[in-house]
Amino acid sequence: MTTARSAGRFALTLAIAAAGGLLMWLVHMPLAWLLGAMLATALCTFLHVPVSLPRHARPPMTAVIGAMLGTSFSPQVFSHAGAWIVSLLGLVVFIALTGWLAFTYFRRIAGLDPVTAYFSAMPGGLVEMITLGSEKGGDERMIALIHAARIFLVVLTLPFLIETFTGLDIDRSGVVSAGTAAVSMDDAAWFLGAVAGGAVLGVLLRLPARFLLGPMLVSAALHLAGVTDFELPAAALAVAQVVIGATIGCRFAGASPRMVLRAMVLSAGATVLMLLSTLLFSSLLSLAGGDRFIAYVLAYSPGGVAEMSLIALFLDVEVPFVVVHHLVRVLTVVAGAAAVFRLMRVRET
Repeated sequence: MTTARSAGRFALTLAIAAAGGLLMWLVHMPLAWLLGAMLATALCTFLHVPVSLPRHARPPMTAVIGAMLGTSFSPQVFSHAGAWIVSLLGLVVFIALTGWLAFTYFRRIAGLDPVTAYFSAMPGGLVEMITLGSEKGGDERMIALIHAARIFLVVLTLPFLIETFTGLDIDRSGVVSAGTAAVSMDDAAWFLGAVAGGAVLGVLLRLPARFLLGPMLVSAALHLAGVTDFELPAAALAVAQVVIGATIGCRFAGASPRMVLRAMVLSAGATVLMLLSTLLFSSLLSLAGGDRFIAYVLAYSPGGVAEMSLIALFLDVEVPFVVVHHLVRVLTVVAGAAAVFRLMRVRET
């Protein structure tokens, strides 16, 4: 594909995503720019509109969100960090339970082959599960589509589930109210430094979710040290949401509508099981560890790290707590999936 044609598709995709976000904002949908962009681009893949984003489009926006997440860190955040241990231990049990439930569903109800079912069922590490599943002989495209559909469905439904179960109204302006103020030149410089320096740090240290975690850590350090108290302008955060939403929707590009629909239907069953497990674990942990139901729901939901962290930011719900849990979830799945798969194969033989 020529450079001009690629640039044209990139511009078209961003225009469609922005239009979807604007439409959702006008009808007061929660997380309007994220969900609107996601829905608009996903719909275009069904209609064979040539939407696509280059691989380098998402990392800068992820870094922007990471720097914004870092502004949520304060000394008070860590005052009850000891209680996180129970929740993190519960997360390991949650991963094992949801993985088993999803695997059973994909095998017995969806009728997928064992390898495809197993790597489709693991709640995290999208790229790693696609790679491992392909190496072990699974259907790479189906694994990719099921994971993409899981993230799509979780991001789409979670805000409404939270509103339904808690009565909490999510900010329907599509922006974070704290980020509406003008940013000084000094704060802008610190923000850009946190984005660029954090991205480099994440790459050098080979951090998980490096473009999110690196800028978040640098931004958090700057805020905890009292060096700066920058906040991200609402317009910049809206742009980041549009790009993140578009990357989710574009994951279905290149697949036939029939295959995407099948993946959506199959993934919906597994996603329902995972979300029910999320609500169950969140209720039990909330009863045992204080009234933190929303924080547990966001921490345990099987969505993407950036997307779940962004929802936590909008709700002003313990961003560090949510981020740490999702990083542990992804690392646990990536580290344990291959080992458990080998153990299952040994028992079969």
